Amino acid sequence: MSKDIVNKEGGENVFADIGVRDPEESLVRAKLAKQIAQLIHRKRLRQNQVADILGVDQSKVSKLVRGRISGFTSDRLLRYLNALGCDVHIQIKPIRTIQRRGKVVVAGV
Repeated sequence: MSKDIVNKEGGENVFADIGVRDPEESLVRAKLAKQIAQLIHRKRLRQNQVADILGVDQSKVSKLVRGRISGFTSDRLLRYLNALGCDVHIQIKPIRTIQRRGKVVVAGV
């Protein structure tokens, strides 16, 4: 017996697609965590080194680089980026129409 598989086109935000509360915030945190993981990899840092820099235990770094973002606020992730030697620029840009909500974009180097 076979079951029909239904494919559904997803939107821009997987967190919204799966019904996560506050999907925009979750997407921002995921993108910030990805930037941190890429930075750690690019600098060839070990997790225990990163833990010392950030003032956390190694298990938190492990969770972070594996994308386990629950328990990490955007503010905390921004502070981690600063501690790892990154400047973070936040740009406020009004949109031309009030017909849609604004969005948050995370752009890495």
